[in-house]
Amino acid sequence: MNGSGKDFLCHLTDLDDLSCKSFNIKIKSQPTDIFIVRKDGQVFAYQNVCPHAQAPLEWNPDDFLDDKKETIICAMHGARFTIEEGACVEGPCDGVGLTAVAVEIKEGNILLAS
Repeated sequence: MNGSGKDFLCHLTDLDDLSCKSFNIKIKSQPTDIFIVRKDGQVFAYQNVCPHAQAPLEWNPDDFLDDKKETIICAMHGARFTIEEGACVEGPCDGVGLTAVAVEIKEGNILLAS
């Protein structure tokens, strides 16, 4: 795939390690905001919604990580989630994690998984 397919999000090279990028996609015909995080050559994707307040997570566009780039952090409540699993590790999320979105890397492209 050359990046023109419907499942294409971006090129892997568009993301530095420990950086994020947000997208608006359709999941089951519903517009959905998601974001991806690149860490150690892997890509993790989640719906962009705090499980506590149903609000977007980012501080600024594409800014989802804490200052040390160790966890995903909710700008509204300060809840923290692991990058690799989206699991709640601190804050008012009461153990409820982020909703993962399946993605894959193919030929240097980040795609929604079928």
